[in-house]
Amino acid sequence: MRTIDLRGVSARDAAALVPRAVEARENALKVAGDLVADVRDRGEAALREHAERFDGVSGHPLRVPRSDIDAAVASLDPAVRDALEQAIVRVRRASAAQVPAPAVTEIAPGARVTQRWQPVRRVGVYVPGGKAVYPSTVVMNVVPAQVAGVEAVALMSPAQRPDGRVHPTILAAAGILGVQEVYAIGGASAISALAHGIDEIGLEAVDVVTGPGNNFVAAAKRHVAGMVGIDSEAGATEILVIADATADPVVVAADLVSQAEHDEQAGSVLVTDSPELARAVERETERLAARTLHSRRVKAALEGSQSAIVIVDDLAAAADFSNAYAPEHLEVVTAEPEDLLPRLTSAGAIFLGASTPVSLGDYLAGSNHVLPTGGQARYAAGLGAHTFLRPQQVISYDRAALAEVAGPIIALAEAEALPAHGEAITARFSPERLTGGSAIDAASTD
Repeated sequence: MRTIDLRGVSARDAAALVPRAVEARENALKVAGDLVADVRDRGEAALREHAERFDGVSGHPLRVPRSDIDAAVASLDPAVRDALEQAIVRVRRASAAQVPAPAVTEIAPGARVTQRWQPVRRVGVYVPGGKAVYPSTVVMNVVPAQVAGVEAVALMSPAQRPDGRVHPTILAAAGILGVQEVYAIGGASAISALAHGIDEIGLEAVDVVTGPGNNFVAAAKRHVAGMVGIDSEAGATEILVIADATADPVVVAADLVSQAEHDEQAGSVLVTDSPELARAVERETERLAARTLHSRRVKAALEGSQSAIVIVDDLAAAADFSNAYAPEHLEVVTAEPEDLLPRLTSAGAIFLGASTPVSLGDYLAGSNHVLPTGGQARYAAGLGAHTFLRPQQVISYDRAALAEVAGPIIALAEAEALPAHGEAITARFSPERLTGGSAIDAASTD
C-alpha cells in the first residue's frame, strides 16, 4: 500500500488524493441500456439469449422449482444454517426498530394531519453470483422488506454452470426466509425483468429493486429508476479505518485485507496520526495479503490508487478526512472511539472500537451490510426497513376547521390565478355563489 503524508493539507483536498477506483461506467451504461431495452421488448427470448451469452448456460428453467429450494434447505450445512438463522434474528430485530409509528398532528381544533408509513407491495431482490456466493445478501435484503410489511419478494441470482441452477446456498437462504419466487437470471437482464415483468414466465413487475452487483447491474438500476424505486447504485466496497497509536497493527491490517478480498477495485484506507502505526500496518498488510486465499485479488486492491495509508495531524483531522471521503464502512480503532463519534457525519455505517470489525457487520451485527459507496454516504443511507416504506400524509378537517382557513386559501388561489381552487372551497359553503361574486365573500359570509 502507498503511504501519503497529508499533515497540513485540508480535509477536502486530502480526500481528493485518494480517488475511488476508476470504473468504466460510461461503457456499462451503454451496454446495460441495450440489455434493459432488449428484455423489455423481447421478454423471455432475450433472457435466454443473455444467459447463454454471459453465463454460458441454456435450456434451464428460468423460474426455480420449489422442489429445488426445498432440497437446498434440506442439504444445507447445519453450521451455515445456524449462522443464517442467527443473522436473520439479529437483522430482524434491528430492522423492526426502523419502522416509525404513525404520527398525528392536530393543526387546530378539528384539523389533523397524520403521517403513516405504507409498505410497497412487491420487491425484487438481486443477489450476485460471480466471484463469491452471498447468502448473507439474501438476509440483508429480504428481512427488512418482510419487517416493513412487503407482500411479495421475487429474488434473482445468476444461473451457474453447467446446469443453469442458482447456487444452492442462495436457494437455501431464500427458502429459510420463505421466499419461493426465485429466478435463475443474472446481471442487467435481471434488473430489467424485475422492473418490467415477464409475462411468459409469470413474473409480475415489482415496485422496488434492491441488491448489489457489478457495474452493469448498477447501470441497469439507473436505467429503470423512476419506473421503480431502487436502493442505490452500489459500486466497489470500501473501508476507512481511523486509528491511533494504541491500535494493534495486525488487527487494522486484517480489516483492510478483509474488504480488499471482495474485488480488485475495493478501497482500503487507513487514516492515522501515528507514523509508527502506519509503517507497522503497511508491513502487516503485505504479510497477510501474501497468504490469504484470494491473494492476487487482495494485492490488486491494496496496490490500486483507491487504497492508501494516510497520515494526518491529529484525530480531528482524521475525522474531517473521513467526512470528506464519506466511506461505505468506517472503523474507529482508537483509545476512546466514542469521543470521536460526534465529529463523524458521513459514513454508510460506523464501527466503534477494536472489537467491532466490519466483518461483524457483514454477517451478524444486526446492522445491514447494503451501504452507500463511492461517496454517496454524504447524502444517502444504507438499506433498511425504511427502504420499503413510503411516508403518506392523511389529512382530515371538519367543516369548522375548513371555514377557519377558507379566506386565506381563496386569497392564495386568486393570487395564483387559479380561481377553481377557490371555488372548490366556496362550493362547500354557499354553492349558489359560484355563479357570481367574490369567492372570498362566499366563504366569509357563511
